[in-house]
Amino acid sequence: MSVPEHPTRSSRGDHLCRIVLTGGPGGGKTTAADMLRREIGDRVIIVPESATMLFSGGFPRSDEPGARLAAQRAIYHVQRNLEDLQSARFPERVLLCDRGTIDGAAYWPSDDPLEFFTALETTLEDELARYDAVLFFETAAVGDFSIETGNPFRTETNREAVALDTRLRELWQRHPNFVLIHHNHSFMAKLFEGLHVLTELIHRFANGHRGVQP
Repeated sequence: MSVPEHPTRSSRGDHLCRIVLTGGPGGGKTTAADMLRREIGDRVIIVPESATMLFSGGFPRSDEPGARLAAQRAIYHVQRNLEDLQSARFPERVLLCDRGTIDGAAYWPSDDPLEFFTALETTLEDELARYDAVLFFETAAVGDFSIETGNPFRTETNREAVALDTRLRELWQRHPNFVLIHHNHSFMAKLFEGLHVLTELIHRFANGHRGVQP
């Protein structure tokens, strides 16, 4: 794990700092997001995971390729608008996003994840530019740990989780402020590492750019 010494700021000007937590299924990012928000306090506002919101609200889920295409299109647009909504509501806070708009490319039913961006009339570069930093929580499946949590919306096997983790990392690691939080047999140690990285990033953005309150 290496925190960027001089993190590069996004070109977008409608928020103070937007950080995404992502990674393969079973990485602990959702739990981490909630605990990080509690630890850091009112400086942070969570952007919830759009896929879970949609599926838990009754949006149909199917493995049929056409249905998967439709679902990922919907997730992408909901994610973008959730981020913009939270940015508008809380302009003085750091946005901590539970997944980001790029994640859908890893779930896109194609051998070439870049087809996702063409279908959504965007580019990987434009989507990366939405975020100021990326904390990538590696799935516990890489250590052959069970990723079953009782979440009915998580259907991946360990092998599928590792494959998704790889596809996601290949996309997100192109961000200049990408930080990998490795799998650890101790989830608490993994959380502490994520907290350290997040607080350091916020501090460095605050010192390098006016407006972000430390």
